[in-house]
Amino acid sequence: MNKTRRDFVKNSAILGATLSTFGVSAVFGASDKNGGFDPKNANVKCKGWAAFDSSGVFKPWEFERRPVGDDDILIDIKYASICHSDIHTIKGDWGEQIYPQIPGHEIVGLVSQVGKNVKNFKVGDRVGVGCMVDNKNIALLQKDATTGGLGEQYSNDTIFTYGFSDKRESTGITQGGYSDKIVINAHFAVHIPQNLDFKLAAPLLCAGVTTFSPLMKYKIKKGDKVGVSGIGGLGHMAVKLAVKMGAEVTAFTTSESKKADILSWGAKEVVVVSEPSRDLARFKGVLDYHISTIPVQFDVAPYVSSVKPFGTFTLVGMGENFSITQSNLALSASRVNFTSSLIGDMKETQDVINFCADNKIYPNVEIINASDITNAYKKVQNKEARYRYVIDSASI
Repeated sequence: MNKTRRDFVKNSAILGATLSTFGVSAVFGASDKNGGFDPKNANVKCKGWAAFDSSGVFKPWEFERRPVGDDDILIDIKYASICHSDIHTIKGDWGEQIYPQIPGHEIVGLVSQVGKNVKNFKVGDRVGVGCMVDNKNIALLQKDATTGGLGEQYSNDTIFTYGFSDKRESTGITQGGYSDKIVINAHFAVHIPQNLDFKLAAPLLCAGVTTFSPLMKYKIKKGDKVGVSGIGGLGHMAVKLAVKMGAEVTAFTTSESKKADILSWGAKEVVVVSEPSRDLARFKGVLDYHISTIPVQFDVAPYVSSVKPFGTFTLVGMGENFSITQSNLALSASRVNFTSSLIGDMKETQDVINFCADNKIYPNVEIINASDITNAYKKVQNKEARYRYVIDSASI
């Protein structure tokens, strides 16, 4: 999990030294009658809000995306939400970055152009895009030859949505969803049902699938005692999903102000944590499963010890430097299966969209304009988000 994320931020850092060698020039062709561009000779002119350094200050920026290829779709973005991963990346917590950079990997919109080989999408379709946009060996990937069936996110050839080296892009890196348009390989898009509001669908593309994937993998079922730690964008979805699966959920949060919300989602108990070793002591060996979405460095040991022998603890939150400390002796004594998980594959992404649409499981969102992104970043870091900021792309 962590290695994959490190690899792609490291690739972005290496790119900085070679960016000037790309020499990709902007070439624009005439728009066709449907408002698209000739994919054979035209980059796609876009606008967005970008960070120009690690300060987290965002400003308007015009740039170009690669042409729409035969296997691609062009999407007019309607909404994109803010994930804590966006903040870590822009701050350089996970490695040196290339700027200007537009983050955002929770994206929904309408298809405005399709490549000639695309069969499963048409102009006008409602679609979503998550953390991946392409793969360098897409034919092999689709045959499941490069991942061994583990999922697209574990392929060494997968291209992530932003900050990832891509010589086809005029900026040298992929640019994310705080933008008006995006070009992706159609394999990495999912269908958004008509009965799912775009504004509510956006956070499911990362926060939803990142928590849904391990909950499904470890077969959470009715009566299971499940712990969820870190009740932000990911954590609040984990609570809602686990409750719907029939679990008895105990939520662990450092924010007293979130307690009423969490109970309203169906959690059995909320523990406000100030001293983990003390506040989690009574849960030692109690839970069948525990998922941590905490996005900063923390003392993981008390959380792991809350799980029964041979139960599972899964880490999906990422701290500043991808490192945690856990006693090998304590793990061997507790016999807890310590695991980690990286987002989800494309089938799981479509599955969580359908699951939430069918069961009316929605994230709590606050709609903001693009000009509010800088302030929203500060609020997320100060634990003030309730619980996902969603950018209205019409404001870009």
